[in-house]
Amino acid sequence: MAELSFQNTSVAFAHKNNAALSKARMLFKSFNYPALLTYGPAMAKLAVGLGLKFTIKKTIFEQFCGGETIQECDHTIKSLAQSGIGTILDYSVEGEESEETFEHTAAEILRTIHRAKGNKDIPFSVFKTTGIISSEVLEKVSELIIKNEIQDIDLIENQLNLDQKTDWERGYARFMKLCETAAQSKVQIFVDAEETWLQPAIDMMATHAMQQFNQETAWIFNTLQMYRHDRLAYLQKQVAEKKCKYGYKLVRGAYMEKERARAQKLGYQDPIQPNKEATDRDYDSAVDFCLQNHNTVSVCIATHNENSSMLGANLMTRYGLSEGDQKVSFSQLLGMSDHISFNLSNSGYKVSKYVPYGPVLAVIPYLTRRAQENSGMAGQMGRELALIESEIKRRKA
Repeated sequence: MAELSFQNTSVAFAHKNNAALSKARMLFKSFNYPALLTYGPAMAKLAVGLGLKFTIKKTIFEQFCGGETIQECDHTIKSLAQSGIGTILDYSVEGEESEETFEHTAAEILRTIHRAKGNKDIPFSVFKTTGIISSEVLEKVSELIIKNEIQDIDLIENQLNLDQKTDWERGYARFMKLCETAAQSKVQIFVDAEETWLQPAIDMMATHAMQQFNQETAWIFNTLQMYRHDRLAYLQKQVAEKKCKYGYKLVRGAYMEKERARAQKLGYQDPIQPNKEATDRDYDSAVDFCLQNHNTVSVCIATHNENSSMLGANLMTRYGLSEGDQKVSFSQLLGMSDHISFNLSNSGYKVSKYVPYGPVLAVIPYLTRRAQENSGMAGQMGRELALIESEIKRRKA
């Protein structure tokens, strides 16, 4: 097996020809311009409106998305599979909140599960709970869980008014149907994490689904955002209960500025870690804890951080796990951190890429966030660009 190194650009970019590599370099260079990130979304919508969708589709969309439909993602699925990397089909449309939209989204996620069934190239499915349940109801239920210390999910509906109860019951039914279908199809499914004021309801549903469907194997995975200062303790407490096989996707987090602003405005304790060092410490501690408890815990180490990725690989060796152990996987976003994904896969580890898809216009909010996160991550944009330029230079030598 190849020795693991994240500096091996020939492995990282073997899937890109010279033209694709040059296009990626131009795109990451464009993230240097704040004005483009500010006005880009409006410009992209205008371009689509003027019939120039092709321009968007062949630039930022192509870098970070698999296609507009599941079928259009086939090329990306096959391309990643050639390097031993799995695909996570991520329906990334962020639409209006209506019963019709929730039903449509749930049906689309079911299609991703059916596409993944029996397909080793698509090892996971994923969904955002706010895609299938109103955020208003999730916030109300989360308030009730905290305020009344509710631990039994069946007690929730009795504390809601008639409209809330109807919305909750419909959304909860959709949530459980997705989890049950995944488990019956033997497809592991990630429940994405969201804002702290919505998360207690999501945690309760995910935990209930784990206890229902993870008795023998971890099919249902909850997502823990380790930039929250309470998540390590939450993880340790839950695993100690030994009620099922547990599945977790570990991420650092995606809503920091929004979380801090809301905490300050409403006058409650900031749920975010005091600094990056604390986040890194808890993230790595969570990786260690999950791998240490691999008999009952399956984990996806979902990070663009080289140190945490290398730590995960080293800890697998320490705890006697083979590189390709099915209980441990690594994940990064399509179009980012290929030096981590492809080098891990080349060394025999189980790796998947999040592959967002959906109509170009509907996915623009997602793409905007990707671009803004990419420019805002400490050194992320510069690192991506430097690696690409290093590979271009190597090929010319």
